[in-house]
Amino acid sequence: MLFNSFDFLIFFPLVTLIYFLLPHKFRWFHLLVASCVFYMFFIPVYILILLFTIVIDYIAGRVIENAPDSKKKLFLIISIVANVGVLAFFKYYNFFAANFNAFFHITHIHANIALLKIILPIGLSFHTFQAMSYTIEVYRGNQKAERHFGIYALYVMFYPQLVAGPIERPQNVLHQFHERHDFNWDKCKEGLKQMMWGFFKKIVIAERLGIVVDNVYNQPGKFTGASFVIAAIFFSFQIYCDFSGYSDIALGSAKVMGFDLMQNFNRPYYSRSISEFWRRWHISLSTWFFDYLFNPLVAALRRWRKWAIAFGLIVTFFISGLWHGASWNYIIWGSFYGVALVYEFLTKAWRERIFERMPKGVASFTGRAFTFSYVVFASIFFRANNLRDAKYIIAHLFTGWKGVFSPGGIKAVITALGGNDTVYGTFNVGLGILLILALEYMQMKMKSNNVSILVQNKPVVWRWSFYLLMVTSILLIGAYSEREFIYFQF
Repeated sequence: MLFNSFDFLIFFPLVTLIYFLLPHKFRWFHLLVASCVFYMFFIPVYILILLFTIVIDYIAGRVIENAPDSKKKLFLIISIVANVGVLAFFKYYNFFAANFNAFFHITHIHANIALLKIILPIGLSFHTFQAMSYTIEVYRGNQKAERHFGIYALYVMFYPQLVAGPIERPQNVLHQFHERHDFNWDKCKEGLKQMMWGFFKKIVIAERLGIVVDNVYNQPGKFTGASFVIAAIFFSFQIYCDFSGYSDIALGSAKVMGFDLMQNFNRPYYSRSISEFWRRWHISLSTWFFDYLFNPLVAALRRWRKWAIAFGLIVTFFISGLWHGASWNYIIWGSFYGVALVYEFLTKAWRERIFERMPKGVASFTGRAFTFSYVVFASIFFRANNLRDAKYIIAHLFTGWKGVFSPGGIKAVITALGGNDTVYGTFNVGLGILLILALEYMQMKMKSNNVSILVQNKPVVWRWSFYLLMVTSILLIGAYSEREFIYFQF
């Protein structure tokens, strides 16, 4: 089920109402059934895959906790292999088979690996990583194994964050399913406001931007430099508004019922370095990789000193790229960030000396401008349909700029991006992007991630004018294509 669908408009209030009407002892079962229904709106039979991994990890957690120290690692490895095996089969089998076949063809080896017609279960990478965090934390002794099978299943299946995160840790969520949550009007208001903000970002900004982005990336041969630059910038905001919008809806819908999920975004486009960007972007995934892959890898290679960190960064972001998709585009995209982070790590001292000599405002602007430009450039690999298209777009970034900055040049470029109404639509989207950046700048100054805090102390007329603006924009300007959230494919 999509958050931006009519089905969810009925599902959410109904599930929430029943949740608060039921006695506490039945609520876990209600949420588990509702979460199963939510997931089965996609491909119903694939819920059996989740059941398989849930059973494996539930048993693994109990066994790991009670096993002697000499056996704990073995049972952890069995659990990880089971989870990664399922993910590898559905997500990576055809990718590796195709690449092996290409290698066989080049080397004239007479072999061919059959490709399979399988559909990737939606959100498989997310709930696989969440399940793995449970067994790893039990192994480390940071989490008691869950005795209640239904509660553990709900930990994996909880519908707000089931298909696109945030990727939760058991220490944050499991105990909340045991606790009683009485209806709290303040939490309900905060949750609904956060959901409203998420819908605004998804329906008004991301969906509108997606029309232009899809047009350019699906037929790059028709466009040149200015169009590619605009499309790359638009996609950077599209994916941010799409994914952070999903996270806002997820966190908000959970908060209405009294649950607190981890923050997943923290104004990433105000980052002054690539390392800061990854502390602010998809926080639940980046911290997962650093806790469970980067830190253990660096610890194992500590004799290499600083080169252990450099190697760990390259490996971590190579795998992060592969996690995002079975394509060389994603691997190159992840590797771009790995290289950038190694560069920042190795040059940190002299870069800091340079920035110390600059006026503070100039240093901040320079860092943010470079970081955003790097993110936009890397996004070409992320969004391009294949590696050939990505290479074509990059090769033509500096072509066709003649006359673009003439009186009618920019209008002509924008019109060519998507039809007769593109200028009007781009104007509205541009205002929406500026509004988001302005509100996030104000949040940064107020040191708060809550959008409603910006207006909660204002006069009632200001507050309700802001809410009315959000709702009106969603209803009148929003694009209702019921397009899946971008990260559903991962």
